[in-house]
Amino acid sequence: MSAPTHPRPHTETLANGLRVTLRHMPGLKRSAAALRVAAGSHDVPLAWPGLAHFLEHLLFLGTERFPADQGLMTYVQTHGGQVNASTRERTTDFFFELPPTSFSAGLERLSDMLVHPRMSPDDQLREREVLHAEFIAWSQDALAQQQFALSDGLSAIHPLRGFHAGNRDSLPVSQADFQQALRDFHQQFYRTGQMTLSLVGPQSLEQLRALAEQFAAVLPAGDKVAQSAPPSLMEGETTSYQQVAERRLDLLHTFEALPESSAEALAFLCHWLNSAKPGGLLAHLRKQGLADRLEATVLYQFAGQALLHLAFTAPAETPGALREQLRDWLGFFAAQQDWPALREEYAALLQRQQQVSSALQLARLDSEQRDSGLSESGVAALKQILQKIGAVDNFSSHWQLPAANPFLRAAEPLANAGLIRGQTSAHRGLRTFAQDRSRSRRERSPMQFSQALPDNSAEGAMFLRWQMEATATADLQARLQRSLRDVTDDARQAGVELSFTPTRNQWLLKLIGLQDPLPVVLEHALKNLTQIDADSALSEQEQPLMPIRQLLKVLPERCLQSLPPSDDIGHLWTTSRWDGLALGLNAQTQAAMGLALSRIPGMPDNQLPILPAPVAEHRWSHVETDSSEHALLLFCPSATREIADEAAWRLLAHLCQAPFYQRLRVELQLGYAVFSALRQIQGRTGLLFGVQSPTAPAGELLGHIQRFLEALPALIEQHDDASLIEQRQLLAGQLDASVLSRKDAAEWLWQAKLAGHSSDYLARLTAALGQLDRPALLTAAQRLIRADGGWLCLANSVGPGAPWQATK
Repeated sequence: MSAPTHPRPHTETLANGLRVTLRHMPGLKRSAAALRVAAGSHDVPLAWPGLAHFLEHLLFLGTERFPADQGLMTYVQTHGGQVNASTRERTTDFFFELPPTSFSAGLERLSDMLVHPRMSPDDQLREREVLHAEFIAWSQDALAQQQFALSDGLSAIHPLRGFHAGNRDSLPVSQADFQQALRDFHQQFYRTGQMTLSLVGPQSLEQLRALAEQFAAVLPAGDKVAQSAPPSLMEGETTSYQQVAERRLDLLHTFEALPESSAEALAFLCHWLNSAKPGGLLAHLRKQGLADRLEATVLYQFAGQALLHLAFTAPAETPGALREQLRDWLGFFAAQQDWPALREEYAALLQRQQQVSSALQLARLDSEQRDSGLSESGVAALKQILQKIGAVDNFSSHWQLPAANPFLRAAEPLANAGLIRGQTSAHRGLRTFAQDRSRSRRERSPMQFSQALPDNSAEGAMFLRWQMEATATADLQARLQRSLRDVTDDARQAGVELSFTPTRNQWLLKLIGLQDPLPVVLEHALKNLTQIDADSALSEQEQPLMPIRQLLKVLPERCLQSLPPSDDIGHLWTTSRWDGLALGLNAQTQAAMGLALSRIPGMPDNQLPILPAPVAEHRWSHVETDSSEHALLLFCPSATREIADEAAWRLLAHLCQAPFYQRLRVELQLGYAVFSALRQIQGRTGLLFGVQSPTAPAGELLGHIQRFLEALPALIEQHDDASLIEQRQLLAGQLDASVLSRKDAAEWLWQAKLAGHSSDYLARLTAALGQLDRPALLTAAQRLIRADGGWLCLANSVGPGAPWQATK
């Protein structure tokens, strides 16, 4: 079945000057708002760098009408939504997503905080410390510094060369001049003429327009203020420069006086520059050993200016040859007459991506106000851009346009399934759900086609799990991931999210997205995973992560038993056992899965063991990070795998989220990376607490978390019976099929399978929440405090000793 084409958003300007885009999407489960303010870091007075970013932070501190514990962030979190903001060079964005029933109240809070921000000196001093902690982390982060250094070749007077994050020195809260500048910036730019509001949801256009008008009614009206034009990006006639580092070459091209359609033209050019298809630039560079990876991005664009960045990983020692190949390919690309085939495919993949986008993703896309493809005016802009870059006229004959994405159109299945080394025909004794049903087979299939999600949607999900006899070596894991790189890119463009995670002895292949391409995507993925070629052995240099993200990345593997390593891929596959879960697939898709299922390596097994029972122990895992900042994660699994315990843990996590953030980030000011959430890892449900701090060591961070947990019973008692019932109902409402996205529902049901629960898991969990009373919740809190389910702590420092046991 073909997914319907998404309509373009309706755009209009309200009577008071607020520009709105409205997109009615009846199939969405949630609604989203994205507000763009045409003012950013480059619009502040030169004397106060960081002022725009500082104001963005202050807006979230609550208002007289909606204090912090009732403001937008807390409201969205308690209703299971998402919320964030971002300050860029010339724009500031605020965005959130909520269930439709809660959406109006979220908009009400957003408008109130924009109009009536808290500006008290004490609030400002506390929030400045948060920005200062961000600044310290930024100044010590190698990747952030690398990105900042990319502007070194620009004119010294261009604002891209300046510092705009804000810290104690640049934000003198006590000075009257600074306070006046802060108020002036807010009054000048935070008014209707400077704003674009994008709303997306299942509501009708009339309902969305009414919400937009209610939002606009409280905003100060005002015409759009012209943002000052920046100076030239570079001085003189030079328009490009390069930076050379170990295993990296950065080429930067600047543009002036570009037409309005240049944004879509540059996006189109970057897409094809990044393509790794045979005959293209990147494939040729790899073949010639000139570079292993190319990433083209637009770092900046405003008022006809643009900065195009081409990052080459593992380049040749002489970058001149690489630049020559780039110009040669650009000449070939420029010679194509208006790119009809590439434009058609590009428009198709953009449409596919919109079909699987969330409400929040669509709202943010609409706030960009870009066409979905390359228009005729975009073609003219692209020709101008290619001319400015310096594409040559006499190019080589070996170039070719990239092959069409096989997943964007109906494709024939791969021929000759074949067997991997060591596999026998017995491994192919698998049948599709439709075949099993037609033959009245009674045995339970290792691939469970679940009816827990209805099959009347364009989207579906499939999870494949292998249990291996050993842990893949780091090199083998890299080869496996690399083997899927091109398939993953093509699948994403076609509306399927493909991921492969070899976590110790548990390997997981996951596909979520449009049903049409799912079977052929699965076939290609299995073929690549079982036939790793020599190119797959090449290594890539990973970008460094901030410490807390490094801990999050390794957390799943630290929850599993460590086994001896192995790099014998053939032996690992043939001795593996697998099972799987398919959700929301209609009969047509199930039938099309037959050939792909016959190619799954390993032995099918419908009785893979579930995780062992929780053990009351304290485990500490030391993770090395290249940072002087301290980071810590504490994962507290539920005391048992029973549904009643999971319900209690979920309500505890729901009650902890806002107070934990308030205590450790706002009151103690330990750092800007502070969070708590419920997390499910390998079927194990637990509370996860995370902190990254520039000053407090891991032992101190752990002490703060433990004291917070010890105060949980008192926190529960602060809620009267009516409040507890309300919080319980809010949490249960997040399990409602009418608001739960198909992707989230599929992830939850997969975790339920790993934990040994039946397919009615969501209904049972909702029922358990309804029966959860105060005594049961207090008992769960005590079991959490006693670590009855065990505690696992990950930190970038060694453990504090007993009762903590060092583990890998």
